[in-house]
Amino acid sequence: MSVLGLGAMGSALAGALVKGGYATTVWNRSAGKADDLVAQGAEAAATAGDAVRASQLVIACLLDHASVHEVFDPLSDELAGRTLINVTTTSPEQSREFAAWAAGAGVAYLDGGIMAVPHMIGQPESSILYSGSADVFERYKPLLDLWGTSSYFGEDAGLASLYDLALLAGMYVMFAGFLHGAAMVAPAGVTAGEFAARATPWLTAMTGAFQGLAAVVDGGDYTVGGQQSLEFSHLGDLLAASSDQGIGTEVVAMVQRLIQRQIDAGHGEEGFARIIESIRQPG
Repeated sequence: MSVLGLGAMGSALAGALVKGGYATTVWNRSAGKADDLVAQGAEAAATAGDAVRASQLVIACLLDHASVHEVFDPLSDELAGRTLINVTTTSPEQSREFAAWAAGAGVAYLDGGIMAVPHMIGQPESSILYSGSADVFERYKPLLDLWGTSSYFGEDAGLASLYDLALLAGMYVMFAGFLHGAAMVAPAGVTAGEFAARATPWLTAMTGAFQGLAAVVDGGDYTVGGQQSLEFSHLGDLLAASSDQGIGTEVVAMVQRLIQRQIDAGHGEEGFARIIESIRQPG
């Protein structure tokens, strides 16, 4: 196996392969990144071309989509007939574009989205999403499972990236909401750590509402019973309290705009899940 790209994530992936007993060649653009892996038993390649030639399976964990093309475009002839698993973070369209590039170069291609941070690799909570070649996924699944739980989403190479970024959207908005709350209580002398101790069980409990919201959305009826109405969900008091505490209101104001658009359209008595219609039809 050859791993190209030895940032924190690439190094974690390569380290798991070495630990799993796979002969692993590694390469990184800047020198020195391979030293720890070599000490663990990996082979360092002097060039990206050397790394590609060393293995039938090539794994890319680079900075971005442009970096993937920069490294592999000159090596298309070397890659022909080999397998490439690309776990670089890219957009769905970028994943599809590179899958087409790989097909044109005669390369079997699998795209991956890593739902983990580097220290989680190889742990039960690590999850990695894949799409692209089903044959590649099945052939290398024992190797992929060294990194975390492997899930396959189909031949469309963009689907893993789509799921990856959609899940990250939920994470970042949740993190922003937590930090907004921490900023709200800070003027009262409450530390972020103290607030986190309260927020963690609360937010964890609230994730139990996801399935209920999903059922309403999938059913397409925002009037079914048991929902909190949009009018009741109005965030005016929250916005006022944030301003009174002297902090920015951007995080909460974003949600309020989604609510208000549906109220203004005459749906105030319907459930909170209806804000998805504001998201689906922006502006």
